[in-house]
Amino acid sequence: MVGLVLLIALMGLAAVYSATYTAKGPSSLFYKQLVWVSLGFVIMLLALIPDYNTIGRYAYILYAISLLLLILVMVIGKTGMGAQRWLPIGPFAFQPSELAKLSMTLALARFFAEDPKQGGYSLKDLAIPAAMVLVPLLLVLKQPDLGTAMMLLLTSSCIVLIAGIHFRSVMTVVVIGALMASLVLFVPPVQKKLWGSLKPYQQNRIKAFLDPSSDRLGRGYHANQSKIAVGSGQITGKGFRKGTQSQMAFLPERHTDFIFAVIAEETGLLGAGALIILYVVLLLLGIDVAKNAKDRLGILMAGGIVSMLMLYVFINVGMAIGIVPVVGVPLPLVSYGGTSIITTFLALGLLLNIHSRRFMLFY
Repeated sequence: MVGLVLLIALMGLAAVYSATYTAKGPSSLFYKQLVWVSLGFVIMLLALIPDYNTIGRYAYILYAISLLLLILVMVIGKTGMGAQRWLPIGPFAFQPSELAKLSMTLALARFFAEDPKQGGYSLKDLAIPAAMVLVPLLLVLKQPDLGTAMMLLLTSSCIVLIAGIHFRSVMTVVVIGALMASLVLFVPPVQKKLWGSLKPYQQNRIKAFLDPSSDRLGRGYHANQSKIAVGSGQITGKGFRKGTQSQMAFLPERHTDFIFAVIAEETGLLGAGALIILYVVLLLLGIDVAKNAKDRLGILMAGGIVSMLMLYVFINVGMAIGIVPVVGVPLPLVSYGGTSIITTFLALGLLLNIHSRRFMLFY
């Protein structure tokens, strides 16, 4: 697992190096990413020291700290790209919403581990977990950050499924979801109200996903340029630092949201496919960790972390090839971003922690 993590991180460093290269040589973004990856690897190893049950005992405190940080973002946060998501710390900026995803995962794992229900949870039993998810969800939507809010909702849903839920409760949720979808699709006043609650850039992203060809140079520009980059790589790619979409700056956000398109253009189907295979193997190892964990807390923590990483990979790659809307989700260990890199390494460290203690008795 450690070897896979390092290999994926090295591929990410090479992609960031290529995507941010300037006429004067490697950019400062590459050197920052190198620092973040090195620091993240150390943090991953440090996460092995305490027993994960000890970490679980502090899960609610970590959750409360993440909520406090999200509130601070609303007060003194740094604004960028139309959203107030970052807390300035000297020359760096920290994104609390990334920490919120991991802390919420740990808090939900502790809740379900301490309150098992024979036969699964009913909707009434899920009232407290729903509130635990709703608070950070609303704070993140306030920034606004639709992508992270979606990740919070999907990851928490996966944890609930792992913990166990009554079939009757599942069907109730399905029926309610179908009714809400019908209201949104077929009742004009509801459509207008919901649509008006979205920011202009969020509306444009949805329009671009539904009809990418309607405005290729406007709202559909990001998605179309990404698909051009992925397709132009063909089988073997154009070569390192020879991708026209990335090197000539046609591809926006090429070192963050669309880093996969850079890799696909330069290494083709072979390189992009190899990266996806590495992710699949890593996720399968994570599932094995969850399956062989020694207690319910370990199962839920590992399952939640694997679910979070799986959703990250699927949504980011899906954005690059046009099968999901552009929502600003980074590719784990690959996209540029200090907070994302550190949080991912920390999550993987916890996964290794659970695996290393699978045969140890807890007193």
